[in-house]
Amino acid sequence: MDKPIRIALTKGRLEKDTVGLLEKLGFDCSAVRDKGRKLILPVPDANLEVVLAKANDVITYVEHGVCDMGVVGKDTIMEMKGKFFELVDLGFGRCKFALATKKGYDFYRGFGVKTIATKYPNVSRSFFEKKGMDVDIVKIEGSVELAPLLELADGIVDIVETGTTLKENGLEVIEDVAPISARLIVNTVSLKMRQAEIESLIEKIQANL
Repeated sequence: MDKPIRIALTKGRLEKDTVGLLEKLGFDCSAVRDKGRKLILPVPDANLEVVLAKANDVITYVEHGVCDMGVVGKDTIMEMKGKFFELVDLGFGRCKFALATKKGYDFYRGFGVKTIATKYPNVSRSFFEKKGMDVDIVKIEGSVELAPLLELADGIVDIVETGTTLKENGLEVIEDVAPISARLIVNTVSLKMRQAEIESLIEKIQANL
């Protein structure tokens, strides 16, 4: 039997949803469910090995070929880019990137350079470049909502699911930037070398979405 196909999963909700999907295909994922502190887990009946990682690292592992496949949010793909194939929109983990400001603030008024606070500088830059707008981007690691409240920024670009956090902090979405959901990515060399196995797994996944 060939060595297992390695699939890197983003820890947390995407991991749970992907494991649920693999179980729907009839695979025994009990080792992944009872993982304890282990980070590499077998799914023996599918000849798969699951690697649990942070979103950015999923992309790094797939790009460098130490994992054949990965499941990661479109947000991370858009921010990090990279050389791999994005093959399937898995449809879970749905949310969006949005531009938000303090309620009632007229973001597009005037000609001054606006300041945007975000965890996603590349996504933000390309969004405003498409509009032909110059913006200053401040990278924030924690709660981006604070930046307009402290008057560090005119607006924020962030991931929005329900918008509750924004509302509670007196902010509102003024424009959607891009939809987000979980995507299946595949290493470019793995797809050539193990095409039959990978394509058969992808067909099964698509049939069960």
